[in-house]
Amino acid sequence: MSLLENLQWRYATKKYDPTKKVAQEDVDKIVEAARLAPTSSGLQQFRVIVITDQELKEKIVPIAWGQEIVAECSHLLVFAAWDRYTEERIDKVYNYTTDERGLPRGRFGSYTDKLKASYLPQTAEENFVHTARQAYIGFGLSMAQAAELKVDCTPMEGFSPEELDKLLGLDKKGLKSVTLLPLGYRDNESDWLASMKKVRNPKEEFVLEV
Repeated sequence: MSLLENLQWRYATKKYDPTKKVAQEDVDKIVEAARLAPTSSGLQQFRVIVITDQELKEKIVPIAWGQEIVAECSHLLVFAAWDRYTEERIDKVYNYTTDERGLPRGRFGSYTDKLKASYLPQTAEENFVHTARQAYIGFGLSMAQAAELKVDCTPMEGFSPEELDKLLGLDKKGLKSVTLLPLGYRDNESDWLASMKKVRNPKEEFVLEV
């Protein structure tokens, strides 16, 4: 199937069959799609936490406003972004890049100096707004990869980031949660949305040509 056909197939699953588990091979591909995502200046300002522990998933249900799909899903992905930019983080990425490419460290020094001059004076909140945007790029590609594999998923912003960060200890890693992505297989009989027509704005309204 084409990408567009896969996107037509997928929907925000509302009820998962907890007896069906996603193969690790497929989960790895979904996470890899996020890892390969483009990001601003190639900094990969986000990480993906993969949760399979059932007890932990159940603890997240009240944090996710009582949405049981968090516990019913096979795997729960948490997309978390850097809490802020630092000189060390920027240098680490570019040192790794030059090492992998066989280039001398400092090869991109003039560029990283510009990045530091732009980001470091900003507040942590301003930084996080930008890093979170990068997480959404990977988030979207993971959903597309899941659709290609015929793995159901549910994009979720309905949760308390502060509570989740505390539960997962993300603050100690310099991260803040952005979105959740449950993975699994739909329960066709119990999911009220499964049989509904997919509805989007018509093309003539959605696309503005200038």
